[in-house]
Amino acid sequence: MAMARLRVAACQLNPIVGDLGGNAERVIAAMAEAEAAGCDLAVFPELMLTGYPPEDLLLKPGFVADNLEALAKVAAASGPCAAVVGFVDQGRDLHNAAAVCAFGQVHGVYHKRVLPNYAVFDEQRYFAPGDGARELFEIGGVRVGVSICEDAWSPNGPIAEQAAAGAELVVNLNASPYYAGRLAERERMLAVRAADASCCLVYVNMVGGQDELVFDGASMVFTADGTLLARAAQFEEHLLTMDLDVRAVFRKRLLDPRGRDTAPSLPLTAVTPEPAAPRRREWLPATLTHPLGPIEEIYRALVTGAGDYVRKSGFGDVVIGLSGGIDSSLVAAVATDALGPEHVHGVSMPSRFSSPGSSDDAAELAERLGIDLRVIPIEPAHGALLEMLAPAFEGAPEDLTEENLQSRIRGVVLMALSNKHGWMVMTTGNKSEMAVGYSTLYGDTAGGFAVIKDVPKTLVYELARWRNTEGNPPGAPPPVPEAVLTKPPSAELRPDQRDDQSLPPYDVLDPILEAYVEADLTAAELVEAGFDEQLVQRVVRLVDTAEYKRRQSPPGVRVTPKAFGKDRRVPITNHYR
Repeated sequence: MAMARLRVAACQLNPIVGDLGGNAERVIAAMAEAEAAGCDLAVFPELMLTGYPPEDLLLKPGFVADNLEALAKVAAASGPCAAVVGFVDQGRDLHNAAAVCAFGQVHGVYHKRVLPNYAVFDEQRYFAPGDGARELFEIGGVRVGVSICEDAWSPNGPIAEQAAAGAELVVNLNASPYYAGRLAERERMLAVRAADASCCLVYVNMVGGQDELVFDGASMVFTADGTLLARAAQFEEHLLTMDLDVRAVFRKRLLDPRGRDTAPSLPLTAVTPEPAAPRRREWLPATLTHPLGPIEEIYRALVTGAGDYVRKSGFGDVVIGLSGGIDSSLVAAVATDALGPEHVHGVSMPSRFSSPGSSDDAAELAERLGIDLRVIPIEPAHGALLEMLAPAFEGAPEDLTEENLQSRIRGVVLMALSNKHGWMVMTTGNKSEMAVGYSTLYGDTAGGFAVIKDVPKTLVYELARWRNTEGNPPGAPPPVPEAVLTKPPSAELRPDQRDDQSLPPYDVLDPILEAYVEADLTAAELVEAGFDEQLVQRVVRLVDTAEYKRRQSPPGVRVTPKAFGKDRRVPITNHYR
Protein backbone atom coordinates (compact mmCIF):
# COMPACT_ATOMS: atom_id res chain seq x y z
CA MET A 1 0.00 0.00 0.00
CA ALA A 2 1.53 3.30 -1.12
CA MET A 3 1.90 6.11 1.39
CA ALA A 4 2.54 9.81 1.06
CA ARG A 5 3.05 12.41 3.76
CA LEU A 6 1.48 15.79 3.15
CA ARG A 7 1.99 18.79 5.41
CA VAL A 8 -1.29 20.70 5.58
CA ALA A 9 -2.24 24.03 7.16
CA ALA A 10 -5.92 24.57 8.01
CA CYS A 11 -6.03 28.38 7.96
CA GLN A 12 -8.90 29.31 10.26
CA LEU A 13 -9.20 33.09 9.75
CA ASN A 14 -11.58 35.95 10.56
CA PRO A 15 -12.39 37.90 7.39
CA ILE A 16 -14.46 41.09 7.20
CA VAL A 17 -17.33 41.15 4.73
CA GLY A 18 -16.50 43.53 1.89
CA ASP A 19 -12.89 44.11 2.93
CA LEU A 20 -11.56 42.53 -0.26
CA GLY A 21 -8.07 43.99 -0.03
CA GLY A 22 -7.75 43.30 3.67
CA ASN A 23 -8.99 39.74 3.31
CA ALA A 24 -6.51 39.13 0.49
CA GLU A 25 -3.70 40.38 2.73
CA ARG A 26 -4.86 38.04 5.49
CA VAL A 27 -4.67 35.13 3.08
CA ILE A 28 -1.24 36.14 1.77
CA ALA A 29 0.14 36.47 5.31
CA ALA A 30 -1.21 33.02 6.24
CA MET A 31 0.22 31.53 3.03
CA ALA A 32 3.62 32.89 3.97
CA GLU A 33 3.30 31.40 7.45
CA ALA A 34 2.31 28.02 6.00
CA GLU A 35 5.20 28.18 3.52
CA ALA A 36 7.63 28.97 6.32
CA ALA A 37 6.36 25.92 8.19
CA GLY A 38 7.17 23.73 5.19
CA CYS A 39 3.57 23.06 4.23
CA ASP A 40 2.55 21.53 0.92
CA LEU A 41 -1.06 22.75 1.16
CA ALA A 42 -2.88 25.62 2.89
CA VAL A 43 -6.68 25.58 3.00
CA PHE A 44 -8.83 28.65 3.70
CA PRO A 45 -12.53 29.13 4.57
CA GLU A 46 -15.45 29.45 2.18
CA LEU A 47 -15.75 32.87 0.47
CA MET A 48 -12.66 33.98 2.37
CA LEU A 49 -11.98 36.89 0.03
CA THR A 50 -15.48 38.40 0.27
CA GLY A 51 -16.35 37.39 3.81
CA TYR A 52 -19.53 35.45 4.55
CA PRO A 53 -22.33 36.12 3.87
CA PRO A 54 -21.78 38.94 1.34
CA GLU A 55 -25.53 39.04 0.66
CA ASP A 56 -26.63 41.70 -1.85
CA LEU A 57 -23.10 42.97 -2.34
CA LEU A 58 -23.07 40.10 -4.84
CA LEU A 59 -25.60 42.00 -6.96
CA LYS A 60 -23.01 44.73 -7.58
CA PRO A 61 -20.92 43.85 -10.67
CA GLY A 62 -18.10 46.01 -9.34
CA PHE A 63 -17.92 44.02 -6.12
CA VAL A 64 -17.61 40.73 -8.01
CA ALA A 65 -14.94 42.21 -10.29
CA ASP A 66 -12.97 43.53 -7.32
CA ASN A 67 -13.16 40.11 -5.69
CA LEU A 68 -11.60 38.59 -8.83
CA GLU A 69 -8.82 41.17 -8.65
CA ALA A 70 -8.23 40.15 -5.03
CA LEU A 71 -7.94 36.52 -6.14
CA ALA A 72 -5.41 37.50 -8.81
CA LYS A 73 -3.36 39.23 -6.11
CA VAL A 74 -3.47 36.11 -3.92
CA ALA A 75 -2.56 33.83 -6.81
CA ALA A 76 0.39 36.03 -7.77
CA ALA A 77 1.71 35.75 -4.21
CA SER A 78 1.40 31.95 -4.09
CA GLY A 79 4.50 29.74 -4.11
CA PRO A 80 5.26 26.02 -3.79
CA CYS A 81 2.73 25.66 -0.98
CA ALA A 82 -0.59 25.27 -2.81
CA ALA A 83 -3.46 27.36 -1.43
CA VAL A 84 -7.18 26.61 -1.74
CA VAL A 85 -9.04 29.90 -1.34
CA GLY A 86 -12.77 30.70 -1.30
CA PHE A 87 -14.00 33.43 -3.64
CA VAL A 88 -16.88 34.35 -6.00
CA ASP A 89 -16.44 33.17 -9.57
CA GLN A 90 -18.26 34.71 -12.50
CA GLY A 91 -19.15 33.16 -15.84
CA ARG A 92 -22.67 33.02 -17.21
CA ASP A 93 -23.70 32.87 -13.53
CA LEU A 94 -22.15 33.59 -10.15
CA HIS A 95 -20.64 30.67 -8.26
CA ASN A 96 -19.55 30.11 -4.69
CA ALA A 97 -16.08 28.90 -5.63
CA ALA A 98 -12.65 27.74 -4.49
CA ALA A 99 -9.43 28.42 -6.40
CA VAL A 100 -6.33 26.23 -6.21
CA CYS A 101 -3.32 28.56 -6.41
CA ALA A 102 0.41 27.80 -6.55
CA PHE A 103 3.55 29.17 -8.19
CA GLY A 104 1.93 32.50 -9.03
CA GLN A 105 -1.18 31.25 -10.80
CA VAL A 106 -4.62 29.67 -10.46
CA HIS A 107 -4.42 26.00 -11.46
CA GLY A 108 -8.11 25.22 -11.21
CA VAL A 109 -11.47 26.30 -9.79
CA TYR A 110 -14.20 24.32 -8.05
CA HIS A 111 -17.84 25.50 -7.93
CA LYS A 112 -20.00 24.60 -4.93
CA ARG A 113 -22.67 22.14 -5.99
CA VAL A 114 -25.07 21.94 -3.04
CA LEU A 115 -26.42 25.43 -2.25
CA PRO A 116 -28.19 25.72 1.14
CA ASN A 117 -31.44 27.66 1.22
CA TYR A 118 -32.75 27.17 4.75
CA ALA A 119 -32.35 28.74 8.20
CA VAL A 120 -29.84 31.62 7.82
CA PHE A 121 -28.73 30.51 4.35
CA ASP A 122 -29.96 32.14 1.14
CA GLU A 123 -27.38 31.00 -1.42
CA GLN A 124 -29.83 30.14 -4.20
CA ARG A 125 -30.70 33.83 -4.36
CA TYR A 126 -27.19 34.57 -5.60
CA PHE A 127 -25.38 31.50 -6.90
CA ALA A 128 -25.83 28.81 -9.50
CA PRO A 129 -24.74 25.29 -8.50
CA GLY A 130 -21.58 23.77 -9.94
CA ASP A 131 -22.02 21.19 -12.67
CA GLY A 132 -19.76 18.46 -11.33
CA ALA A 133 -16.80 17.46 -9.23
CA ARG A 134 -14.63 19.06 -11.96
CA GLU A 135 -11.14 17.70 -11.28
CA LEU A 136 -8.62 16.39 -8.80
CA PHE A 137 -5.36 18.16 -8.00
CA GLU A 138 -2.06 16.40 -7.47
CA ILE A 139 -0.33 18.16 -4.61
CA GLY A 140 2.86 16.73 -3.10
CA GLY A 141 2.13 13.41 -4.78
CA VAL A 142 -1.38 13.22 -3.28
CA ARG A 143 -4.63 13.34 -5.23
CA VAL A 144 -6.77 16.08 -3.66
CA GLY A 145 -10.44 16.81 -4.16
CA VAL A 146 -12.04 20.16 -3.31
CA SER A 147 -15.54 20.72 -1.90
CA ILE A 148 -17.36 23.57 -0.17
CA CYS A 149 -19.42 23.43 3.05
CA GLU A 150 -22.88 22.01 2.23
CA ASP A 151 -21.30 19.66 -0.32
CA ALA A 152 -20.09 17.60 2.64
CA TRP A 153 -23.56 17.20 4.15
CA SER A 154 -24.77 15.19 1.14
CA PRO A 155 -23.79 11.48 1.53
CA ASN A 156 -23.92 10.97 -2.25
CA GLY A 157 -22.40 14.32 -3.15
CA PRO A 158 -19.04 15.54 -4.43
CA ILE A 159 -16.89 13.91 -1.73
CA ALA A 160 -18.14 10.43 -2.59
CA GLU A 161 -17.65 11.08 -6.31
CA GLN A 162 -14.15 12.47 -5.85
CA ALA A 163 -13.15 9.55 -3.65
CA ALA A 164 -14.47 7.05 -6.18
CA ALA A 165 -12.41 8.81 -8.85
CA GLY A 166 -9.21 8.36 -6.85
CA ALA A 167 -9.02 11.24 -4.38
CA GLU A 168 -6.86 10.40 -1.36
CA LEU A 169 -7.60 13.65 0.46
CA VAL A 170 -10.63 15.94 0.25
CA VAL A 171 -10.52 19.50 1.56
CA ASN A 172 -13.80 21.13 2.55
CA LEU A 173 -14.02 24.95 2.83
CA ASN A 174 -16.63 26.25 5.26
CA ALA A 175 -18.46 29.24 6.64
CA SER A 176 -20.53 27.23 9.11
CA PRO A 177 -22.35 29.43 11.65
CA TYR A 178 -22.40 28.52 15.31
CA TYR A 179 -25.26 27.51 17.50
CA ALA A 180 -25.17 25.48 20.70
CA GLY A 181 -24.46 21.82 19.92
CA ARG A 182 -23.41 22.43 16.32
CA LEU A 183 -19.82 21.25 16.79
CA ALA A 184 -20.89 17.73 17.79
CA GLU A 185 -23.24 17.54 14.79
CA ARG A 186 -20.46 18.54 12.41
CA GLU A 187 -17.97 16.11 13.90
CA ARG A 188 -20.34 13.15 13.59
CA MET A 189 -21.22 13.97 10.00
CA LEU A 190 -17.63 14.54 8.87
CA ALA A 191 -16.38 11.33 10.49
CA VAL A 192 -19.01 9.37 8.56
CA ARG A 193 -18.19 11.19 5.35
CA ALA A 194 -14.45 10.43 5.64
CA ALA A 195 -15.04 6.78 6.53
CA ASP A 196 -17.57 6.27 3.73
CA ALA A 197 -15.18 7.81 1.21
CA SER A 198 -12.12 6.00 2.64
CA CYS A 199 -10.04 9.15 2.27
CA CYS A 200 -8.62 11.80 4.57
CA LEU A 201 -10.76 14.88 5.10
CA VAL A 202 -9.64 18.41 6.04
CA TYR A 203 -12.52 20.64 7.17
CA VAL A 204 -11.63 24.35 7.50
CA ASN A 205 -14.14 26.72 9.09
CA MET A 206 -14.29 30.49 9.34
CA VAL A 207 -14.06 32.19 12.73
CA GLY A 208 -15.45 35.50 14.00
CA GLY A 209 -18.67 37.50 14.10
CA GLN A 210 -20.67 38.91 11.19
CA ASP A 211 -23.84 40.77 12.17
CA GLU A 212 -25.90 38.19 14.08
CA LEU A 213 -23.87 35.20 12.91
CA VAL A 214 -20.85 33.83 14.75
CA PHE A 215 -18.42 31.38 13.16
CA ASP A 216 -16.71 29.24 15.76
CA GLY A 217 -13.84 27.76 13.77
CA ALA A 218 -13.06 24.33 15.29
CA SER A 219 -11.51 23.20 11.99
CA MET A 220 -10.97 19.43 11.92
CA VAL A 221 -8.90 16.76 10.20
CA PHE A 222 -10.03 13.15 9.83
CA THR A 223 -8.17 10.04 8.76
CA ALA A 224 -9.50 7.72 6.06
CA ASP A 225 -11.30 5.56 8.63
CA GLY A 226 -13.15 8.54 10.15
CA THR A 227 -10.89 9.05 13.17
CA LEU A 228 -10.62 12.64 14.35
CA LEU A 229 -6.93 13.45 14.09
CA ALA A 230 -6.81 17.17 14.88
CA ARG A 231 -9.11 20.03 15.83
CA ALA A 232 -8.39 23.75 16.00
CA ALA A 233 -9.55 25.98 18.83
CA GLN A 234 -13.06 27.46 18.85
CA PHE A 235 -13.60 31.22 18.46
CA GLU A 236 -9.94 31.95 17.72
CA GLU A 237 -7.90 32.46 14.58
CA HIS A 238 -5.67 29.41 14.25
CA LEU A 239 -3.32 27.93 11.67
CA LEU A 240 -3.67 24.25 12.44
CA THR A 241 -0.57 22.68 10.85
CA MET A 242 0.11 18.96 10.75
CA ASP A 243 1.70 16.14 8.79
CA LEU A 244 -0.92 13.88 7.32
CA ASP A 245 -0.16 10.30 6.27
CA VAL A 246 -2.23 9.65 3.17
CA ARG A 247 -2.61 6.06 2.08
CA ALA A 248 -3.65 5.15 -1.44
CA VAL A 249 -6.66 2.94 -0.70
CA PHE A 250 -8.09 0.56 -3.29
CA ARG A 251 -11.71 1.45 -3.89
CA LYS A 252 -14.37 -0.71 -5.50
CA ARG A 253 -15.40 0.74 -8.82
CA LEU A 254 -19.06 1.59 -9.23
CA LEU A 255 -20.71 -0.81 -11.68
CA ASP A 256 -24.05 -0.50 -13.43
CA PRO A 257 -26.28 -3.61 -13.82
CA ARG A 258 -24.46 -4.55 -17.05
CA GLY A 259 -21.11 -4.54 -15.31
CA ARG A 260 -19.85 -1.31 -16.88
CA ASP A 261 -17.57 0.98 -14.90
CA THR A 262 -19.56 4.06 -13.83
CA ALA A 263 -17.06 5.65 -11.45
CA PRO A 264 -16.46 9.29 -12.37
CA SER A 265 -13.36 9.98 -14.37
CA LEU A 266 -11.97 13.33 -13.26
CA PRO A 267 -9.07 15.15 -14.87
CA LEU A 268 -5.95 15.36 -12.74
CA THR A 269 -4.12 18.68 -12.52
CA ALA A 270 -0.54 18.60 -11.25
CA VAL A 271 -0.15 21.61 -8.96
CA THR A 272 3.17 20.93 -7.24
CA PRO A 273 6.07 19.90 -9.47
CA GLU A 274 8.48 17.25 -8.29
CA PRO A 275 11.06 18.94 -6.05
CA ALA A 276 14.72 18.75 -7.01
CA ALA A 277 15.50 17.16 -3.66
CA PRO A 278 13.35 15.85 -0.81
CA ARG A 279 12.30 18.55 1.64
CA ARG A 280 13.95 18.10 5.02
CA ARG A 281 11.37 18.52 7.75
CA GLU A 282 10.88 17.44 11.32
CA TRP A 283 7.77 15.39 12.06
CA LEU A 284 4.94 17.72 13.00
CA PRO A 285 2.35 16.07 15.25
CA ALA A 286 -1.34 16.86 15.01
CA THR A 287 -3.08 18.97 17.65
CA LEU A 288 -6.39 17.87 19.12
CA THR A 289 -8.05 20.60 21.16
CA HIS A 290 -10.83 19.76 23.56
CA PRO A 291 -14.28 21.20 22.85
CA LEU A 292 -15.54 23.80 25.27
CA GLY A 293 -18.26 23.05 27.80
CA PRO A 294 -21.79 23.94 26.66
CA ILE A 295 -22.16 27.10 28.76
CA GLU A 296 -18.59 28.27 28.14
CA GLU A 297 -19.11 27.72 24.41
CA ILE A 298 -22.22 29.94 24.37
CA TYR A 299 -20.48 32.61 26.46
CA ARG A 300 -17.50 32.62 24.09
CA ALA A 301 -19.89 32.95 21.15
CA LEU A 302 -21.48 36.02 22.74
CA VAL A 303 -18.07 37.58 23.41
CA THR A 304 -16.88 36.88 19.85
CA GLY A 305 -20.06 38.16 18.22
CA ALA A 306 -20.28 41.31 20.32
CA GLY A 307 -16.60 42.22 19.98
CA ASP A 308 -16.48 41.70 16.23
CA TYR A 309 -19.73 43.57 15.62
CA VAL A 310 -18.48 46.61 17.50
CA ARG A 311 -14.97 46.63 16.03
CA LYS A 312 -15.94 45.75 12.46
CA SER A 313 -18.63 48.47 12.57
CA GLY A 314 -15.95 51.04 13.39
CA PHE A 315 -16.81 51.67 17.05
CA GLY A 316 -14.36 51.73 19.91
CA ASP A 317 -16.58 51.95 22.99
CA VAL A 318 -20.05 50.85 24.07
CA VAL A 319 -22.60 52.19 26.55
CA ILE A 320 -25.04 50.04 28.52
CA GLY A 321 -27.95 50.94 30.74
CA LEU A 322 -27.26 49.22 34.09
CA SER A 323 -30.46 48.54 36.01
CA GLY A 324 -28.97 46.28 38.65
CA GLY A 325 -30.78 43.33 37.03
CA ILE A 326 -29.48 40.06 35.65
CA ASP A 327 -29.74 40.94 31.94
CA SER A 328 -27.77 44.17 32.02
CA SER A 329 -25.22 42.54 34.34
CA LEU A 330 -24.56 39.73 31.86
CA VAL A 331 -24.36 42.14 28.91
CA ALA A 332 -21.86 44.30 30.79
CA ALA A 333 -19.71 41.25 31.59
CA VAL A 334 -19.76 40.08 27.96
CA ALA A 335 -18.91 43.56 26.68
CA THR A 336 -16.04 43.89 29.14
CA ASP A 337 -14.59 40.53 28.14
CA ALA A 338 -15.01 41.38 24.45
CA LEU A 339 -13.63 44.94 24.43
CA GLY A 340 -11.79 45.53 27.70
CA PRO A 341 -13.13 47.52 30.70
CA GLU A 342 -11.75 50.81 29.42
CA HIS A 343 -14.13 50.61 26.45
CA VAL A 344 -17.35 49.91 28.40
CA HIS A 345 -19.51 52.64 29.97
CA GLY A 346 -22.40 51.84 32.28
CA VAL A 347 -25.22 54.25 33.02
CA SER A 348 -27.47 53.92 36.05
CA MET A 349 -30.73 55.81 35.48
CA PRO A 350 -32.85 55.53 38.64
CA SER A 351 -36.48 56.58 38.63
CA ARG A 352 -38.98 57.08 41.49
CA PHE A 353 -39.59 53.31 41.41
CA SER A 354 -35.96 52.14 41.44
CA SER A 355 -35.00 50.34 44.62
CA PRO A 356 -31.82 51.37 46.45
CA GLY A 357 -30.68 47.77 46.19
CA SER A 358 -30.79 47.83 42.39
CA SER A 359 -28.73 51.01 42.22
CA ASP A 360 -26.22 49.52 44.65
CA ASP A 361 -26.04 46.31 42.61
CA ALA A 362 -25.32 48.27 39.43
CA ALA A 363 -22.56 50.21 41.18
CA GLU A 364 -21.03 47.03 42.64
CA LEU A 365 -21.09 45.31 39.23
CA ALA A 366 -19.34 48.27 37.59
CA GLU A 367 -16.69 48.35 40.30
CA ARG A 368 -15.99 44.63 40.03
CA LEU A 369 -15.72 44.82 36.23
CA GLY A 370 -13.61 47.98 36.40
CA ILE A 371 -15.86 49.88 33.99
CA ASP A 372 -16.92 53.52 33.94
CA LEU A 373 -20.27 54.18 35.69
CA ARG A 374 -22.37 57.31 35.36
CA VAL A 375 -25.49 57.97 37.40
CA ILE A 376 -28.14 60.03 35.58
CA PRO A 377 -31.48 60.12 37.45
CA ILE A 378 -34.45 60.31 35.07
CA GLU A 379 -36.96 61.74 37.58
CA PRO A 380 -36.65 65.35 36.27
CA ALA A 381 -37.52 64.26 32.74
CA HIS A 382 -40.16 61.79 33.93
CA GLY A 383 -41.93 64.39 36.04
CA ALA A 384 -41.79 66.99 33.27
CA LEU A 385 -43.26 64.59 30.70
CA LEU A 386 -46.08 63.52 33.02
CA GLU A 387 -46.91 67.14 33.65
CA MET A 388 -46.76 67.97 29.94
CA LEU A 389 -49.02 65.06 29.02
CA ALA A 390 -51.48 65.44 31.91
CA PRO A 391 -54.05 67.47 29.92
CA ALA A 392 -53.99 64.93 27.10
CA PHE A 393 -54.29 62.01 29.58
CA GLU A 394 -57.06 63.58 31.65
CA GLY A 395 -59.73 61.06 32.64
CA ALA A 396 -57.66 58.03 31.61
CA PRO A 397 -56.31 55.69 34.30
CA GLU A 398 -52.58 55.08 34.65
CA ASP A 399 -51.38 52.04 32.70
CA LEU A 400 -48.44 50.85 30.60
CA THR A 401 -48.16 54.29 29.06
CA GLU A 402 -46.64 55.80 32.18
CA GLU A 403 -44.38 52.76 32.64
CA ASN A 404 -43.10 52.94 29.07
CA LEU A 405 -42.30 56.64 29.44
CA GLN A 406 -39.53 55.71 31.85
CA SER A 407 -38.02 53.18 29.49
CA ARG A 408 -38.16 55.64 26.59
CA ILE A 409 -36.48 58.36 28.65
CA ARG A 410 -33.65 55.93 29.37
CA GLY A 411 -33.41 55.17 25.66
CA VAL A 412 -33.10 58.89 24.91
CA VAL A 413 -30.34 59.28 27.52
CA LEU A 414 -28.33 56.36 26.14
CA MET A 415 -28.71 57.54 22.55
CA ALA A 416 -27.64 61.05 23.57
CA LEU A 417 -24.46 59.65 25.11
CA SER A 418 -23.95 57.58 21.97
CA ASN A 419 -24.27 60.65 19.74
CA LYS A 420 -22.06 62.81 21.92
CA HIS A 421 -19.22 60.35 22.51
CA GLY A 422 -19.47 57.99 19.55
CA TRP A 423 -20.33 54.97 21.71
CA MET A 424 -22.50 52.12 20.48
CA VAL A 425 -25.53 51.38 22.65
CA MET A 426 -25.81 47.74 23.65
CA THR A 427 -29.36 46.76 24.54
CA THR A 428 -30.10 44.26 27.29
CA GLY A 429 -33.27 42.40 26.28
CA ASN A 430 -33.21 38.58 26.26
CA LYS A 431 -34.96 36.10 23.93
CA SER A 432 -37.81 35.34 26.33
CA GLU A 433 -38.75 39.01 26.59
CA MET A 434 -38.38 39.61 22.86
CA ALA A 435 -40.53 36.57 22.11
CA VAL A 436 -43.54 37.80 24.08
CA GLY A 437 -43.05 41.53 23.47
CA TYR A 438 -42.07 42.30 27.07
CA SER A 439 -40.09 45.31 25.92
CA THR A 440 -40.61 48.95 25.02
CA LEU A 441 -40.17 50.20 21.48
CA TYR A 442 -37.78 53.17 21.39
CA GLY A 443 -36.96 52.42 25.03
CA ASP A 444 -35.05 49.32 26.11
CA THR A 445 -35.01 48.15 22.47
CA ALA A 446 -33.19 51.29 21.27
CA GLY A 447 -29.56 50.67 20.40
CA GLY A 448 -27.03 49.24 17.99
CA PHE A 449 -26.57 45.64 19.13
CA ALA A 450 -28.72 43.27 21.19
CA VAL A 451 -26.09 41.01 22.74
CA ILE A 452 -28.40 38.47 24.43
CA LYS A 453 -31.25 38.71 21.91
CA ASP A 454 -31.09 34.94 21.36
CA VAL A 455 -30.49 33.93 24.99
CA PRO A 456 -33.57 32.70 26.92
CA LYS A 457 -33.98 34.12 30.41
CA THR A 458 -33.22 30.83 32.15
CA LEU A 459 -29.98 30.58 30.16
CA VAL A 460 -29.10 34.17 31.15
CA TYR A 461 -28.87 33.00 34.77
CA GLU A 462 -26.73 29.98 33.82
CA LEU A 463 -24.31 32.15 31.87
CA ALA A 464 -24.02 34.70 34.68
CA ARG A 465 -23.32 31.97 37.22
CA TRP A 466 -20.71 30.40 34.92
CA ARG A 467 -19.01 33.78 34.46
CA ASN A 468 -18.89 34.21 38.24
CA THR A 469 -17.28 30.81 38.79
CA GLU A 470 -15.48 28.83 36.05
CA GLY A 471 -15.27 31.88 33.79
CA ASN A 472 -13.75 34.18 36.39
CA PRO A 473 -9.99 34.94 36.32
CA PRO A 474 -8.13 33.68 39.41
CA GLY A 475 -8.12 36.24 42.20
CA ALA A 476 -10.72 38.52 40.56
CA PRO A 477 -14.04 39.18 42.32
CA PRO A 478 -17.03 37.51 40.62
CA PRO A 479 -18.59 40.33 38.59
CA VAL A 480 -22.31 39.67 39.14
CA PRO A 481 -23.40 40.40 42.73
CA GLU A 482 -25.16 37.53 44.47
CA ALA A 483 -28.22 39.70 45.05
CA VAL A 484 -28.66 40.06 41.29
CA LEU A 485 -28.71 36.27 40.92
CA THR A 486 -31.25 35.69 43.69
CA LYS A 487 -33.75 38.56 43.61
CA PRO A 488 -36.96 38.21 41.54
CA PRO A 489 -36.56 39.79 38.08
CA SER A 490 -38.34 43.13 37.74
CA ALA A 491 -38.48 46.05 35.32
CA GLU A 492 -39.10 48.38 38.30
CA LEU A 493 -41.50 50.61 36.38
CA ARG A 494 -44.17 50.59 39.11
CA PRO A 495 -44.16 49.89 42.86
CA ASP A 496 -43.20 46.31 43.81
CA GLN A 497 -43.30 45.16 40.19
CA ARG A 498 -42.13 41.64 39.29
CA ASP A 499 -41.91 39.98 35.88
CA ASP A 500 -44.08 37.05 37.01
CA GLN A 501 -47.00 39.44 37.49
CA SER A 502 -47.13 39.91 33.71
CA LEU A 503 -45.60 36.67 32.47
CA PRO A 504 -45.50 33.02 33.51
CA PRO A 505 -42.39 32.09 35.51
CA TYR A 506 -39.47 31.85 33.10
CA ASP A 507 -38.85 28.17 33.83
CA VAL A 508 -42.42 27.56 32.65
CA LEU A 509 -42.36 30.07 29.78
CA ASP A 510 -39.03 29.15 28.16
CA PRO A 511 -39.91 25.52 27.25
CA ILE A 512 -43.10 26.71 25.54
CA LEU A 513 -41.18 29.37 23.62
CA GLU A 514 -38.55 26.85 22.56
CA ALA A 515 -41.20 24.47 21.23
CA TYR A 516 -43.20 27.21 19.47
CA VAL A 517 -40.37 29.38 18.10
CA GLU A 518 -37.54 26.93 17.50
CA ALA A 519 -39.40 23.66 16.88
CA ASP A 520 -42.30 25.37 15.02
CA LEU A 521 -45.02 23.42 16.83
CA THR A 522 -48.56 24.76 16.51
CA ALA A 523 -50.67 25.64 19.54
CA ALA A 524 -52.61 22.38 19.15
CA GLU A 525 -49.37 20.39 19.01
CA LEU A 526 -48.10 22.15 22.15
CA VAL A 527 -51.26 21.18 24.02
CA GLU A 528 -50.93 17.63 22.74
CA ALA A 529 -47.34 17.62 24.01
CA GLY A 530 -48.64 18.29 27.53
CA PHE A 531 -48.50 22.07 27.97
CA ASP A 532 -51.46 23.80 29.65
CA GLU A 533 -53.95 24.88 26.99
CA GLN A 534 -54.81 28.29 28.44
CA LEU A 535 -51.13 29.08 28.95
CA VAL A 536 -50.30 27.98 25.41
CA GLN A 537 -53.01 30.18 23.92
CA ARG A 538 -51.77 33.16 25.93
CA VAL A 539 -48.11 32.68 25.03
CA VAL A 540 -48.79 32.05 21.35
CA ARG A 541 -50.87 35.21 21.14
CA LEU A 542 -48.10 37.24 22.78
CA VAL A 543 -45.46 35.85 20.42
CA ASP A 544 -47.51 36.43 17.28
CA THR A 545 -48.56 39.97 18.11
CA ALA A 546 -45.01 41.05 19.03
CA GLU A 547 -43.54 40.44 15.57
CA TYR A 548 -43.68 44.15 14.68
CA LYS A 549 -41.51 44.92 17.70
CA ARG A 550 -38.92 42.32 16.81
CA ARG A 551 -38.60 43.68 13.27
CA GLN A 552 -37.52 47.02 14.77
CA SER A 553 -34.97 45.60 17.20
CA PRO A 554 -31.21 45.61 16.58
CA PRO A 555 -29.32 42.48 15.56
CA GLY A 556 -27.88 40.17 18.17
CA VAL A 557 -25.72 37.06 18.49
CA ARG A 558 -27.31 33.81 17.29
CA VAL A 559 -26.68 30.95 19.73
CA THR A 560 -29.76 28.72 19.24
CA PRO A 561 -30.83 26.71 16.16
CA LYS A 562 -33.49 29.34 15.37
CA ALA A 563 -33.06 32.98 16.30
CA PHE A 564 -35.28 35.98 15.61
CA GLY A 565 -33.91 37.47 12.39
CA LYS A 566 -32.55 35.54 9.40
CA ASP A 567 -33.81 32.24 10.83
CA ARG A 568 -37.44 33.12 11.43
CA ARG A 569 -39.35 35.14 8.86
CA VAL A 570 -43.06 35.33 9.61
CA PRO A 571 -45.48 38.00 8.41
CA ILE A 572 -46.18 40.92 10.72
CA THR A 573 -49.82 41.05 9.60
CA ASN A 574 -50.79 37.46 10.29
CA HIS A 575 -54.13 35.93 11.33
CA TYR A 576 -53.00 32.30 11.54
CA ARG A 577 -53.42 31.03 15.07
